[in-house]
Amino acid sequence: MLCRAFAVAYVPAGLAFIVVVCAGVYAGYLNRTLHEQSMRAEVQTKINLIRAKLEGHVNANIQLVRGLAATIETEPDMNQARFAALADNLFREQTQLRNIAGAPDLVVSLMYPMAGNEKAIGLDYRATPDQREAALRARDTGHLVLAGPVQLRQGGVGIIGRFPIFIRNGDGSERFWGILSAVIDVDELYRDSGLLDPELGLEITLTGKDAKGTTGARFMGERDLRGEHPVTADVILPSGSWQIAAIPAGGWVYTPDNALFLRSILVLALLAVVVPIFYAGRLYGQRHKSFRKLAQREHELAGLSQRLSLALDASRIGVWEHNVETNEMVWDDRVNELYGLPQDGKPRGYEDWVGAIHPDDLDRAQRDFQLAVESHGDYASEYRLLAPDGTLRHIRTKAKFLEGNGDESRLIGAEWDVTEDVRLREDLERARFLAEMRNAELEAAKARIEHNSLHDPLTGLPNRRYLDQILDNISTSGESGDTALLHIDLDRFKQINDTLGHAAGDAMLVHAAGVLKSNVRRADFVARIGGDEFVVLCLSPDDAAGLSDLAERIIAEMRKPVPYMGHQCRFGVSIGIAVESGKNADPKRLLVNADIALYRAKSRGRSRHEFFTEALQAEIVGTKRMADEILSGLERQEFISYYQPQVYGSTFEIAGVEALVRWNHPRRGMLSPGYFLNTAEELNVVANIDRLILEQALADFRGWEAKGIHVPRISVNVSARRLQDGELIASLRDLDIPRNRLAFELVESIFLDDNDDLMIWNVNQVKELGIDVEIDDFGTGYASIVSLQKLKPRRLKIDRQLIMPIVASVKQRRLVESIIEIGKSLDIEIVAEGVETMKHAEILREIGCDYLQGFAFAKPMSAQDIERFVLSHRSRKAS
Repeated sequence: MLCRAFAVAYVPAGLAFIVVVCAGVYAGYLNRTLHEQSMRAEVQTKINLIRAKLEGHVNANIQLVRGLAATIETEPDMNQARFAALADNLFREQTQLRNIAGAPDLVVSLMYPMAGNEKAIGLDYRATPDQREAALRARDTGHLVLAGPVQLRQGGVGIIGRFPIFIRNGDGSERFWGILSAVIDVDELYRDSGLLDPELGLEITLTGKDAKGTTGARFMGERDLRGEHPVTADVILPSGSWQIAAIPAGGWVYTPDNALFLRSILVLALLAVVVPIFYAGRLYGQRHKSFRKLAQREHELAGLSQRLSLALDASRIGVWEHNVETNEMVWDDRVNELYGLPQDGKPRGYEDWVGAIHPDDLDRAQRDFQLAVESHGDYASEYRLLAPDGTLRHIRTKAKFLEGNGDESRLIGAEWDVTEDVRLREDLERARFLAEMRNAELEAAKARIEHNSLHDPLTGLPNRRYLDQILDNISTSGESGDTALLHIDLDRFKQINDTLGHAAGDAMLVHAAGVLKSNVRRADFVARIGGDEFVVLCLSPDDAAGLSDLAERIIAEMRKPVPYMGHQCRFGVSIGIAVESGKNADPKRLLVNADIALYRAKSRGRSRHEFFTEALQAEIVGTKRMADEILSGLERQEFISYYQPQVYGSTFEIAGVEALVRWNHPRRGMLSPGYFLNTAEELNVVANIDRLILEQALADFRGWEAKGIHVPRISVNVSARRLQDGELIASLRDLDIPRNRLAFELVESIFLDDNDDLMIWNVNQVKELGIDVEIDDFGTGYASIVSLQKLKPRRLKIDRQLIMPIVASVKQRRLVESIIEIGKSLDIEIVAEGVETMKHAEILREIGCDYLQGFAFAKPMSAQDIERFVLSHRSRKAS
């Protein structure tokens, strides 16, 4: 009996112990599972917010740069200043952009901002290993490519968005212009997206370098988290994706905070079950089976209660009960916590609920509640709570209506905090709104940029780009008919600009634009294509007489004085007119032909108009061919030096030679300066020819000296352009010129009465080098005695026009004699050129001329002929 009593006492107790322990283990497992799920859900919420911010920032930056890429497609020849002005507008936005670079033909030449990024100028993407693949992929695919993060040449790390830019040609085809690269500062992107927030509490890695998703390399994070079951999310980018992975800082903590509490409950459950069973078994051994069943039911109920409690705690959901009849409420601890009330288990009233709701949400919350009460249906609502400490929470609540069966009706429901969800949704809405606003601003900016790119900001007229589009449209339309173009250039505009300032010049340009618009037909197209150049394009124009009348009206109107700030400004216009007609008309050729006609109008005196003709074109083509041949001749050393002897006026002995330029043309033979000098002056290469002849003359002079052939001095012509060269003196010092053996001949008209300080300084420095200064062609310009005293030349060279008549005219002889006397009084030697006969030579010797030069003694000859001439002259003298 005693054994049976013990068996009755201990066997049920042992079984109960095993059951309670198993239930506790299972409850612990469920508790850990819910705890892990809660941790992962919290991490997922945080990285979802980070992912949204990363996507928003990157997409917003990309959208800003797309507008600039569209502008470059319309302005492929954009310079740095224009590029910087457009890019500056983008940097005024709140962006993470560090810089924007334009790389025509994959070589960086445009940059904004330039400060701090100078090292990137000249970067060739094809020669840069870490950027070559992305740049070529953007070019080959024709789509945006995100590369990086990469180490930047100018320092720092950035994510580079490469926009391939293709320019549409006139025939509809496209050509690759280059790459527009936008560098997103990685540190700013991480910071603005919340990745660097010290309060985040996460260890995060980013993979997918170059937007390659999970196949790309890891570029953020110190270690690989793949073996630690991270929470992941894909960051969707315009040309690929990244993957963000995160775990809590310090790793996953799998022991729930309430583990000790659960174990305590388990111990209490063991005590509550085992001890009563033990004593009941001892006291009521016969009823052990009944107590065992009762213990099992209590155990199951306790386990169910524990699971429900754990589930509610893990989900952070509060449970409440509302008596519809009495408005009494029962809130659990979580609901009290949400409402900022003490967790004392006391009943709550309707006023506790109403008093905590934000005033702006109260009416809606009450309507939702009243509707559920009246319809005896489900209750659902969302509102904000204003806690006593001022905390604002977003609450979502749902409840079921429980009909009273002889009892009072009740609503039983649950509430939970959705503040983070609401904030995330608001952030996403705000990001979407900002992106839409930025897109709208970009569209408006694009429209403004397009208008500005086609119009002159000063006059409001269409510009050269707009004109080119109109001409292209006419060419592609295939319509046959007459088209006329007037190319208009303002005369004396520079004088107004230089004397009254640019504001006056701008006023004249606006006035000129008004004159043109008031004189043309409504269908005519007026554009400003340059500083002081305008164009009038006439479709189906009048005949030549009508176009001539239009040009004369414009010229007459432009001649009228324009008042400006007390000044009467006067300027004129020169107009070139070109007409194309028939099916073979080429509108693009109009501008070239009109420009040729304009050049002719200016060369014939300005303030007039000229029509383009085939004869005029032939003349221009001939001049162009001459210019090309001169440039080629300079490259091939075809310009050589010829020499004409000069003799003493008293003895006719050799006193020196003058170096004269000749062009040894490959087809036309030896050409004198009269054939090519005017074209050379237009090409601005006379100074180059001067330098070449000077070097040849010095070389020949040294050769003569080495052979024992004595030439006392050599004279070389120097142009005004050469005298205005700031490097003239330095170049002369490098030539090692013998002192007092070389003379520079300066044309009288180029500067004697001019106050060009650099020219005068150069002349004085030339004298310091031991080079004589001679005034050539004296008597044909406007030099004064004061100018001669100021310059103090060594010699005056009387022009041949004054020398030729002295044989037949006594007055002309006295004029020359007067010039000689003036020169002697100023201690200046006199050279007479154009001495064609010995009769001229005898007269000039009689009136005291120092030196003679002309065909009476010798024609210009080569360096070898000069050697023979000097030797033969020496032989005649010896004999």
